[in-house]
Amino acid sequence: MKKILFLLSVAFLTSCNSLHNSKKQTFNWEGANMYFLLTDRFQNGDNKNDINFGRTEKAATLRGFEGGDLRGIIQKIDDNYFSDLGINAIWMTPLVEQIHSATNEGTGNTYAFHGYWAKDWTNLDPNFGTKADLKELVEKAHEKGIRIVLDAVINHTGPVTPIDPVYPNSWVRTSPQCKYNNYENTTACTLVANLPDILTESDEPEELPQILVEKWKNEGKYEAEMKSLNEFFVRTGYPKAPKYYIMKWLADYVKEFGIDGYRIDTVKHTNEDVWKDFQKVCQESFDIYKRNNPSKVLDQNLFFTVGEIYGYGISQKQIYDFGDKKVNYYQNGFKSLINFDFKGDANKSYEELFSNYSKLLQSDLNGKTVMNYLTSHDDGSPFDKDRKRTFEAGTKLLLSPGISQVYYGDESARSLTIQGAEGDANLRSNMNWSDISSNLETQKLLVHYQKLGKFRANHPAVGAGVHQMISSSPYWFTRTLNNDKVVIGLDLKPGLKEVSVQEIFENGTELRDGYSGKKVTVENGKVSIDSGLSIVLLEQI
Repeated sequence: MKKILFLLSVAFLTSCNSLHNSKKQTFNWEGANMYFLLTDRFQNGDNKNDINFGRTEKAATLRGFEGGDLRGIIQKIDDNYFSDLGINAIWMTPLVEQIHSATNEGTGNTYAFHGYWAKDWTNLDPNFGTKADLKELVEKAHEKGIRIVLDAVINHTGPVTPIDPVYPNSWVRTSPQCKYNNYENTTACTLVANLPDILTESDEPEELPQILVEKWKNEGKYEAEMKSLNEFFVRTGYPKAPKYYIMKWLADYVKEFGIDGYRIDTVKHTNEDVWKDFQKVCQESFDIYKRNNPSKVLDQNLFFTVGEIYGYGISQKQIYDFGDKKVNYYQNGFKSLINFDFKGDANKSYEELFSNYSKLLQSDLNGKTVMNYLTSHDDGSPFDKDRKRTFEAGTKLLLSPGISQVYYGDESARSLTIQGAEGDANLRSNMNWSDISSNLETQKLLVHYQKLGKFRANHPAVGAGVHQMISSSPYWFTRTLNNDKVVIGLDLKPGLKEVSVQEIFENGTELRDGYSGKKVTVENGKVSIDSGLSIVLLEQI
């Protein structure tokens, strides 16, 4: 235990030194270090909200609510868990009110713990917390320079159950089921059975579903909601089509709480113009929030959107091909897309991976970016499923050009194979806090993620800058973005290391190694450092 506490203190001091010595850089979405978590599986901060709506039926393994909530995330923000990891953006699974009952589609009883089965977009699900909790979370995150990204689902409602009736057919289709073999069979259909598909291609005005009208009247909020809706449609001029209702409801969280972005679910399953409109609605709400809260404005970045287009990879540049139609989603509201190529590309050498990504992001994707991941909540074939290459995974993810998406438990080798769990439930276990507090190997991995993550957060050049190799053996490279310059060495031999930095730093420049904490000075265009470690992260003091 003393050894673990010592490692913790070293990590803390290293983190603090990095903050103290690094020149402050402007936050840049292209180089963000984003932490993705399932709200229900991260940390239970309030056990009084664990059961709601009579959700007491026994669920299959890891397919019920486990108690995680906004209060638990707030606790970890307060504890500097995210700050010590160099996290400057947190993406949470959807928080809106979910269907009340469980479904059973062959994998046992399953509740909507994941947040992707909306029942009412205007409420938060009480299992996750309250709007007061969300307000506190956003404000505390912003105080620490952490942006908040929520998860938007416009494509579908939650499944139908005996107590969760289907929306009217003027709002949804319940067939046919998607075949995914062309554009229409991907957009005008249901993703799976019993997942009603919003008629997002329609611009026809429709009345509110009666189930929402009755619900809101019972909750005493009908008049307020209708007034807000009418104001929205008058202000925007949009028709009262289903998609615009949902856009308005999701944008309200931007206008009220100042969230910084949305990760958007099932993007390719609607017509692409939906997302251009959604970004516009969210940007307007973001501008309203900033005007109403001038003292809380972090920067002048536009509202951020990152899209999940299943199967898209950076090698496709800006185009996704349905077979019979090609779509540029970057021209339809997106700053970034999730990069499904990365988990495969991570098997390449460092230089092949880094140089290729840098070239693409500085040319075909210039001004845009991708979000790289190795593990996620619904990818059953992650890069390192057995957690045998954890240090390599962290190094490649956190030092690659593009946004890095750390999935909760990547930094602690949370198991991705759980006894009794089926399918994606294996990917969604509870955060392994006990390993962090008691397992020496887990603690070493956490320190590795902290050092790399903090360095990345302090230097937007790591994710958004231009990559240039200095030498192949030993492997050294530089990243530059405006006045932000770093030099990094990987897979180095223990003992004295020397690298030429004459075209990067002037003689006499004082540098610090963000991995060991050692300080050095540039002499004769070179830096010599003896850290006894295989990684060097050089930054100007």
